[in-house]
Amino acid sequence: MVTVRSVISLAALNGWPLYQMDVFNAFLQGDLFEEVYMTLPEGFNDQGGNRVCRLRKSLYGLKQASRQWNLKLTEALIQHGYVQSLYDYSMFTKQDGKKLVILLVYVDDLLITGNDAMMISDLKAVLNQSFKMKDLG
Repeated sequence: MVTVRSVISLAALNGWPLYQMDVFNAFLQGDLFEEVYMTLPEGFNDQGGNRVCRLRKSLYGLKQASRQWNLKLTEALIQHGYVQSLYDYSMFTKQDGKKLVILLVYVDDLLITGNDAMMISDLKAVLNQSFKMKDLG
């Protein structure tokens, strides 16, 4: 919360816009790299009684879901030139000369601010290309 308050204060002091974005079904976006199995849900025909499903994508309720979602988001941001803070892993920045964009992650909500409207617009486009997003303004 200290980072969130600091970034909001920085935006207010400099007159930067603040945007909030929400990721639809964020935990369903993560890819699983280890083998995870689950029993068949009710209603599926299991003739032998011993069938299971191997999951390739994470589901809500899995211990790995939040980690895998965060990993996928981090990879997408780093590919587009964002740097993850060493002091708060939920903060990503991109700087081009005096232009700056800051992104904060809280589970599946994103807070975006910065001093360049074009860079913010580019970030939103990258996020919309990679994930199904809702721009909350």
